Amino acid sequence: MVEAEEKRGLSLQWQMLVGFLVGLIAGLIVYSTSQGAPWVETVTTYITQPIGQVFLRLLFMLVIPLLFSALVVGISEMGEIRSLKRVGIRTLLYTVVVSSIAVAVSLAVVNLLQPGAGVDRSAASELLAAQGERAGAIIQTGAEQPSGIDAFVTIIPNNLVEVMGSNSSILSVMFFALFFGIGLLLTDTPNSRKLQNGFEGLFDVTMRLILIVIKLAPIAVACFMFNLAALFGWDLLIRLSAYVGVVLLALGIQMFLVFPALLATLGKKNPLTFFRQTQEASVMAFSTASSNATLPTALRVADENLKLPRRISRFVLTIGATANQNGTAMFEGVTVLFLAQFFGVELSLWQQITVMLVCILGGIGTAGVPAGSLPVVALILAMVGIEPQAIAIVLGVDRFLDMCRTTLNVVGDLVCAQVISAAEPEDLPVKAQTA
Repeated sequence: MVEAEEKRGLSLQWQMLVGFLVGLIAGLIVYSTSQGAPWVETVTTYITQPIGQVFLRLLFMLVIPLLFSALVVGISEMGEIRSLKRVGIRTLLYTVVVSSIAVAVSLAVVNLLQPGAGVDRSAASELLAAQGERAGAIIQTGAEQPSGIDAFVTIIPNNLVEVMGSNSSILSVMFFALFFGIGLLLTDTPNSRKLQNGFEGLFDVTMRLILIVIKLAPIAVACFMFNLAALFGWDLLIRLSAYVGVVLLALGIQMFLVFPALLATLGKKNPLTFFRQTQEASVMAFSTASSNATLPTALRVADENLKLPRRISRFVLTIGATANQNGTAMFEGVTVLFLAQFFGVELSLWQQITVMLVCILGGIGTAGVPAGSLPVVALILAMVGIEPQAIAIVLGVDRFLDMCRTTLNVVGDLVCAQVISAAEPEDLPVKAQTA
């Protein structure tokens, strides 16, 4: 009985890895031995593709309420801004600026190194054409994208119900959620508190359903990878290794160049000393791949090792565990650009800037569960005209990259707490008393 429970308790990450390997190996065998065989088309048309599409439809069904409720709750819970207005505003500005730097770094690296380039374009076009009809019900790839000042104006929705039914208008949904969350934050009445509780309930229910849907991911990943490997063969493995290298390079630049610069200038802290004092939180983040699970350790490190004011560190780290997701935003940005290159989809400068904005906002709504960024990445892919099923290419390595980006998320929160605390000299006497 115990052994059976342990087997049933195999973590989702390992299940997804097994599905990834099964689909990849089976697809490579088919590519090497039966490429173009009629039975392969039958299997993909009537078995693997429908299973994958069901999985994606379930995700898209839930992603809008998930992101909307997460953004509204995340903004409205910044109630401490009233008592810590200066700290709250600085934290918000810091988060936006540093997240923008993070995504800009990732976009620059992926555009410079082109990890997805060099794939057989005819094969990629064939896959996109074959999937276009089936994916059409959930993806609006043919919609015209506004440009210039029109693109900026259309971010503000004039019909919320209409934009919620369009994957290409996710920025409009996020804008309204952000705007609504600010209004909820500024309104302190019994009814507004009840409304906030309602959004928290919506978030909890959507999260529960996401957890149920994600359990289907191993089967869907196996189906996706079979389709992709049977078409692209060994070239898929080469491009995947290049993708992993680019993600790690982008994360490394943020961790070892951007963060030390912020610490030395704004944080008034020696970077080497900071990394030594926060290594316990870094190890915890890497091993658990969860910002929420690492939060207690991060709070203790900020208090005992960094000696930061508790009122600042608790506020910044608690908010940051949800909103300051540098690593997640970078991962999403690199992934979207890599897949665009892989399938030969040209993204304009405005589309890349849009991806950056969605990644920054999407970090607030990213679920703290295994493969929690999957719905956001799939939605961004659909928004820029890439088949969402393309995410299967990266899911097999997602666990390792999740550990790396979570470490960056947690360290980034501690850097933020250090920078904000350094700008609050009046708290030094309180810190001495606390110590």
